[in-house]
Amino acid sequence: MAPPRVLIVPGSARSQALSKRLAAAALAAIDRAAGAGTLIDLALFEMPLYHADLEAREGVPEATRRLQALIAEHEALLIASPEYNGSMTPLLVNTLDWCSRVDRANPTRSGLAIFADKPAALVGSSPGAFGGLRALIHLRDLLGYLGMVVIPQQVVIPRAHQAFDADGGLVDPTQRAALEAVAAALVRAAA
Repeated sequence: MAPPRVLIVPGSARSQALSKRLAAAALAAIDRAAGAGTLIDLALFEMPLYHADLEAREGVPEATRRLQALIAEHEALLIASPEYNGSMTPLLVNTLDWCSRVDRANPTRSGLAIFADKPAALVGSSPGAFGGLRALIHLRDLLGYLGMVVIPQQVVIPRAHQAFDADGGLVDPTQRAALEAVAAALVRAAA
């Protein structure tokens, strides 16, 4: 049996984003948990700000269709979210808004169909003391509205600018173990 495929999405497109470092650490943890992780960069999926009139006029953007296809091809989703003003990034919200739209040319591999009953895991990072926890609360709700099954295990990394070693691993053994537990739970749910 093939290992469950997990799409790993950092919630920031910034080149040095802490969420990208956490996503890379999650990729390694997914692979150690006998999953097959795919790490993407939302900078490669540029989408305009969601606007219903734009969608009616032009349809779903090509970048959205490419990301919808990736989501559909994976059995699970892991989002590494930063925290902006106590919530998710506008980039992440806009990405999920577009991906939730039905592509008339491919209705079974777009819109809510690609999220339905799919397991998801959340991890957060922030230079602050809460480690992105407030963003994960909002993100958990949003993914639930999309029809995903968000596993209860999660990890937040406070003071994330100090949390990684030179190889990209988490310095703190408790945080490392928590990330491994999230990865293992997600792979089990996806299997």
